[in-house]
Amino acid sequence: MANQNTVPDELVDLLTTNILGHVSCLTPSGRIATNVMWVDYDGEHVLTSSPVGGRKGRAWRLNPQAAVSVVDRENPWRWVEVSGRVTDIHPDEGLAFINKLSQRYTGGPYSRTGEREVFVITPDRVRSAAGRR
Repeated sequence: MANQNTVPDELVDLLTTNILGHVSCLTPSGRIATNVMWVDYDGEHVLTSSPVGGRKGRAWRLNPQAAVSVVDRENPWRWVEVSGRVTDIHPDEGLAFINKLSQRYTGGPYSRTGEREVFVITPDRVRSAAGRR
């Protein structure tokens, strides 16, 4: 099991294919809330999004702590867990980000309307396992 602050190259596919992420934040009451979400990785940050004004955005504006985990569907001993902070929240201009993820996860354009925002999570710690040998 690796422990560092970047995702190992051999596990990047877990964050850049159609594997769903488990994304956690702290609610205003201090509880941990975990949501199954579409995720992406830009080589340095984990990215995800939600509608503007949603609970996740409100929570991360109050407390930027975040955690994301992904598990390989074919080999559950191959996984990545990222703990860090939401260091940027920006509009999803033209829904470009969510449309990119929708193509990846569903094979088609995003089917909903409304403003969305993108959350940029900067890792403080990455734990991972490349599977059992």
